[in-house]
Amino acid sequence: MNLQDALYNWLTIKKVSDEREEDQAAKDTLDFFAEILRDDHQVADLKTVKKPPFYYIHYNIDGKEYKKQFPIELIDALYESIESEPKYN
Repeated sequence: MNLQDALYNWLTIKKVSDEREEDQAAKDTLDFFAEILRDDHQVADLKTVKKPPFYYIHYNIDGKEYKKQFPIELIDALYESIESEPKYN
């Protein structure tokens, strides 16, 4: 999995995990993507900022700082889909 896809997946499931604190599957999935970022891409110090119209991810690789942005509506789509499905509530 490339770095951009791993960051996107991590941020998407982070939104779900943050909003659904009791959702163990979301937490486990978040840990899975965090492991991919750490082990496969050497990403450290992940931080997120929500500043419309984007989420920003700040991170380090080998001591160098990077920033990636994703549209809020794209990241929030999974959470909104889960919340709108009665069998998940």
